[in-house]
Amino acid sequence: MTTIETPILPLRQQFIGNRETLDLKAICIFAATGFFMGADTYYQEQKVLLPGKRYVLDGEKIVSESAAFTWYHTPVERPFEQVVTEFAQLFETIIEEQVGNQKVILPLSGGLDSRTQAAALQYLQKDVHAYSYELAHGHPETRYSEQIAAVCGFPFQKMTIPEGYLWESIEKIASINGCYTEFTHPRQVAVMEQWETMGDVFCLGHWGDVLFDDMKVAEELSFEGQVNVLFHKVLKKMGVPFAEALWKHWHLEGDFSTYLRERITAGLRAINIPNSANAQIRAFKSLYWAPRWTAINLSFFEAMKPMGLPYFDNRMCAFICSVPERYLAGRHLQIAYIKLRNPALAKITWQDHRPFNLYHYSWNKMPWNLPFRVFQKLNHTVFTKKLVKNNYENQFLGTANATQLRQWLYENPAFDSLIDPAIVKHFYSGFQQEHLKYSHVVSTLLTLSVFAKREAAE
Repeated sequence: MTTIETPILPLRQQFIGNRETLDLKAICIFAATGFFMGADTYYQEQKVLLPGKRYVLDGEKIVSESAAFTWYHTPVERPFEQVVTEFAQLFETIIEEQVGNQKVILPLSGGLDSRTQAAALQYLQKDVHAYSYELAHGHPETRYSEQIAAVCGFPFQKMTIPEGYLWESIEKIASINGCYTEFTHPRQVAVMEQWETMGDVFCLGHWGDVLFDDMKVAEELSFEGQVNVLFHKVLKKMGVPFAEALWKHWHLEGDFSTYLRERITAGLRAINIPNSANAQIRAFKSLYWAPRWTAINLSFFEAMKPMGLPYFDNRMCAFICSVPERYLAGRHLQIAYIKLRNPALAKITWQDHRPFNLYHYSWNKMPWNLPFRVFQKLNHTVFTKKLVKNNYENQFLGTANATQLRQWLYENPAFDSLIDPAIVKHFYSGFQQEHLKYSHVVSTLLTLSVFAKREAAE
């Protein structure tokens, strides 16, 4: 007998059971949402160990399962300044434990999670090498990252995600993430070899944006209202029509939308945080999105170096459960921490609220943001309209990319056995007419084609 206690936010999937019969209902949810829900995998007999659980295992059999952690919302009223101090002490303690005296590799963006880490690492006087990347022929996404690194005194490396990188890396992606996310997302595979000489350990900011914000709903939102919010949040563009086509093709009982809603309802009801809709939705996302979507592509970082993820730490999850919602809403806690530890970082533009920084972002509304909005409109119309904005543009558009994509969609016998070629043709034709609208579906078709080929080879 073996006892396993899973983290509240697992860094990786732990599988149990054999790979035998395809779980077609689970694959339909993957097709619609981009991730597998709960313990689902591609196979009926194989499951993933759930977050925050204590399992007793007998080989590949689960003997017993109990809760090791249950999400809750018990806010302790205290001054905001005290909460900031508590967060600072906890955050810095976790980072110190995770990176120690090793050289840190820090991915930066123009958002708040990595900026909060930069403030902590600079305050702790760690040896840091920062980097950021942007798409070839795309917007200058590294602009604010470079400024953050300069303020902190970190060496900085700008990287470019090249056009068409996907095709020479596709087998590598599949072997690392097991086809558990579609292939437009792990663009870091294009630069991962450059990490080799940059440092010893990653410090990654994943999930901070969920833990340290509200869910943009009224606290008193009804249970049914929360189900409706989550139902629409989980779906990707054209996800329902795609899943319904597969559901019908595979002759599954009932209908897809009802099945997905039932799964969401059951998952949300099991959480049971009646005093805060925001906390309950945050808990749902942490139980379902974090381990089955966000964490999947952590495997690319882990393939190269050890990882530290301060927001994934069990203590951080427990801390969040004690913080009043009004302190989390609008990212107030992280903003206050950055101002406390490095005011110069707070003066750099917050990308989501351009052109305002952390001292003035509340001005991002009419009439104060009108000049910038007019400038952005003119700039887009005249100069930047043709710049690459989305991953799929560099991966799927253009003659060379289209040739590779069609080979995977139309010249893979194993894929033809899994999905009716007429379904593939229908959605790919839609993509040719409306790229953005159908990009998720086409990327998922590609992922399933690679999965089918790997399955047939085993």
